[in-house]
Parts: sequence; C-alpha cells; structure tokens
Amino acid sequence: MKYIILIIAFLVFSCGKKEDVLLPKSNVTIEKDVEDLSPIYIFFKTEGKDTITEVNRKSSIISTNWIFNIDKRLPLKLVIPEVIKLQEKKRADSAHKNENAQNYYSYADSIGKNLAFVPFTKVFYKIEKPNRENFVVYFRKGKKQVLMGGREIKISEILQHFYSIKFKRVPDMVFLFDKNMSYEEYIQNKILLQKYVTYNLDKLPVEFIF
Repeated sequence: MKYIILIIAFLVFSCGKKEDVLLPKSNVTIEKDVEDLSPIYIFFKTEGKDTITEVNRKSSIISTNWIFNIDKRLPLKLVIPEVIKLQEKKRADSAHKNENAQNYYSYADSIGKNLAFVPFTKVFYKIEKPNRENFVVYFRKGKKQVLMGGREIKISEILQHFYSIKFKRVPDMVFLFDKNMSYEEYIQNKILLQKYVTYNLDKLPVEFIF
C-alpha cells in the first residue's frame, strides 16, 4: 500500500503541473520498505540552451523519511547543491527532528518492477576537490572503473585494494564524483558502493563533487 500511495501522489502532482521526473534505473533493489515518507521532487528544466533544476518540497515534513525523486538527466553539479540545502534544513530543525527519520534517493528496479531506495542520511557533500591528506576514490563520468592512487580498480574491489596498501598512517577514504556525471550514473555507482563498500565501513565517507 505504501508504494501505491507514493506512486499516486507522484502521478497526481505530475499531471497537475504537466511535469514528470524520469527516475534512474537499476537491476537491483537496495531497500524497498520505507514508511512514513515525504516526497521531494527535483525536475529537469531548460531555459534556452541551459539546463536548470526546479525543486518541489511542499509535501515534506521534517519528522518523516524524505524520498528524493530526482530526474536522471540532471548533472550532479546542479543536483547536489539542492540536496545540500535540503539536508541542512532538515538537520537544523531541532524542534521537529526525528532521529530515526532517514533520507533516500529513489530509483526504479527494472527487474523487480518496483520503486527502490538508496539511503544517504549520513553523507556530507562538499562541492570542492579533496585535499592530499585523503585517500581518494575517483568516479569519472562514463567510466566503469574508479581511480585509486593512479590505478583503475573495479568498484567491487575498492576495499580489497585499499586494505592491501601498506600505509604509514591509514588515511580517510573519500569519494570524488565528476560534477558533470549524470544523476542516473551517480545513483548506479551509489548502488554498487552500497553493495560492495559502504556497508563494511564504520562511517560513510565524505563525498566530494568536483
């Protein structure tokens, strides 16, 4: 029932505004059981030759789980600044804060034929380049492998490669995403990270967009 409610709310809003959001797709579900939710929409728009975003969070309630429905065509350089603003607003509202309320990105599971979700509540984004003290895992636009210390590595082998290096002092591992990467490519990378990497870490690394 909770999925039906979400889908109906999405369609009614879209039809009323003559707008829609093209969700990213994947062939795996990370999470699908999310209740007590508020939808947030970030639309793909154009003004002349420029791509812009349009955000609608009228239905969002601070104390609920926020579902970010973001158009897959948008580049990260436009998406993440909007996400940061919304994250900061939720984190700063102590009067209505619910420690159990989470933030999720939505996407479509093309195999299971259902809405699915990637959690990102603990992620702190930075719109800049990481400093040299960090060990950077670099996700490049259009590339299946990441760069780690100048080497190309499969996402499934990130932890194995990191722990194989004999550091004098173990650095913090952070993720760097190409700002021109599409939101869909970002979500597909996030799904692989959730599967192979971040579930094994005590805390989620900071994510840099540059």
